[in-house]
Amino acid sequence: MNNPLLLSISNPLNLLKPSTIPYGITLNTTINKKQQHQSRTLVVKSNTRSRTITTATSSVSVVRRRNSNGGGGFDETKVCRRDRGNAVLLCALGYMVQGSRCFPWLALNFLMSHCLHLKPSTLQLVQYTAILPMVAKPLYGVLSDVLYIDGARRVPYISIGVFLQGLAWGSLAILPGSREALPSLMGLALLSNLGASVTEVAQDALVAEYGLRYQMNGLQSYALMASAVGGVLGNLLGGYCLLKTPPRILFLAFTAILSLQLTVSLSSKEESFGLARGRETSLKKQLSDLMGVIQVDEISQPLTWIIASIATVPLLSGAVFCYQTQVLNLDPSVIGMSKVIGQLMLLCLTVVYDRYLKKTLPMRPLVHIVQLLYALSLLFDYILVKQINLSFGISNKAFVLCFSSVAEILAQFKILPFSVMLANMSPGGCEGSITSFLASALCLSSIVSGFAGVGMANMIGVSSNNYINLPVGILIQSLAAMLPLWFIHYVPMSEHGFEKEGKRGLSKRSRRNRRVGRVVGQEILAYRRERGTEAQT
Repeated sequence: MNNPLLLSISNPLNLLKPSTIPYGITLNTTINKKQQHQSRTLVVKSNTRSRTITTATSSVSVVRRRNSNGGGGFDETKVCRRDRGNAVLLCALGYMVQGSRCFPWLALNFLMSHCLHLKPSTLQLVQYTAILPMVAKPLYGVLSDVLYIDGARRVPYISIGVFLQGLAWGSLAILPGSREALPSLMGLALLSNLGASVTEVAQDALVAEYGLRYQMNGLQSYALMASAVGGVLGNLLGGYCLLKTPPRILFLAFTAILSLQLTVSLSSKEESFGLARGRETSLKKQLSDLMGVIQVDEISQPLTWIIASIATVPLLSGAVFCYQTQVLNLDPSVIGMSKVIGQLMLLCLTVVYDRYLKKTLPMRPLVHIVQLLYALSLLFDYILVKQINLSFGISNKAFVLCFSSVAEILAQFKILPFSVMLANMSPGGCEGSITSFLASALCLSSIVSGFAGVGMANMIGVSSNNYINLPVGILIQSLAAMLPLWFIHYVPMSEHGFEKEGKRGLSKRSRRNRRVGRVVGQEILAYRRERGTEAQT
């Protein structure tokens, strides 16, 4: 089927704002003001011999003309008007830098464990308290959707977030007192995560908006690949640098990397990306639209499942980290290399998902398999603590290198299908709000999981001097990870499954309206299924 294009009208008063709807939908050229406000596209039927239809964007012009021989075919010519390489560079560098945040955090964990001598439960409490600023991501997302800074709403927020991160890590590197007292260290860690959350929200919204604008389905997979590459480099360099340099040198090095990202973001012009300017709206209206969108069953049910699947598992990451470093006496290079191997696994899984799994395996069976493997992979820590690996001739170092990060990587990979689904279902102008709400909900569920792990560690008596009951806690973790499988039906079989299930009992007029989109809070929520199918083929 031919792609719907926009009509180039000589009268500027009748020019419609460009966007896209699923293929095959045809609207009349005469519409009233209310329809003009809600409509995002215009598909033209014409019996004239020659017709020129041009997109109204500043980056790509698509011209379609009838063949000179009078046939029914068309010749398409794409003319690139502006270079969009800056957008790719900005996003790729941004995700790589955010993925390499493990570089200074690895040093910070060793600083708290070996220099400040924090208990395992206290260390884990500090780790999960530090991510509290990320819970407010919906606020940052709504602000980036409605509040423009110098005519842009994504790139300036990336710059602000990078600046806050550089300020935090630079202070830890330069000011000795900030590394010696827990309150100051905690405050700077909160500032760092505040900047990281603002940057991630703006980047996720930019990727979602960019992918929808240019019909690049699954662009989040490439973003996760860039993040995994950054994680590989960060863990690899962090583990070996800690053997020869103090943590403050790692903080200073990461500050230099953030300075490079800040330079790139400040030199990038958002208008050159070819993105349409969002509609003018108020903060209250944007919040109302966000609440209306997330209450739709097609979004609320998968969101409920992914949040519950994380929050119901009491993590013992702090206790396991202290056991590896204090009891097994593993050096930082081993811990860092295990993270590197894990990030390489994540990179491979992401490539496989993007190339094969999302096209051949429905979403619900995929998530079911990943959750089951995650629950089983938590038992690798049980094998390590009980030293079962030694009976098979596998040393603790080799076992940690190969299996220590498997559960963590599966937990990250599990989020990818939900991110892609929600990004494809985001209404125009709400990309930042939707993606930030997902990220905030995931952070909040991680905090609940971490605090539950601290409480369970205290209940079973796990401390820096007593790890006898740690295997019991690991078994409870694995069993808790099985619970979300009981309500796996909250996860859709695929994006197409929602439309099929929703059509039953609807009138012809209602089904016709669903093909165009669902109005939620006066905003059209278009599923774009047919467009995504053509993009994949």
